[in-house]
Amino acid sequence: MNKQDLNWDDVRDLARRVSNGEPFKLTAESRAILQRTGPQVGIPAADVERALHGEASAASLLSEVARRIRDGSHRLSRALSEATRLQEASDVDGARQVLRDIVEDEVVPLYRDIAQIQLEALDEG
Repeated sequence: MNKQDLNWDDVRDLARRVSNGEPFKLTAESRAILQRTGPQVGIPAADVERALHGEASAASLLSEVARRIRDGSHRLSRALSEATRLQEASDVDGARQVLRDIVEDEVVPLYRDIAQIQLEALDEG
């Protein structure tokens, strides 16, 4: 996956509009957004394609994609802050463990990669 393809603004915008009461419509655009972003947040392409067979399941898929982006971002931010705090308190092992936990548990590949990079940087430093 090319990092330049990771623009989640369109999925966030669509999810926001739907949560504000706009009816979800399975259009060529919404289908393309979900086909692109589903796998980017760790949803298998086959599951994405199955969900795109109906509006209700596609709307649920949109909610799940948006939730994974939002929740994963919050988890990663908290973990990076905690790892930094621990490192500054000279608890490098604790910082490592926080980052390892995210690498092991995070479902969004981008967030997992960021945590892995931070863990490797910590190990080098």
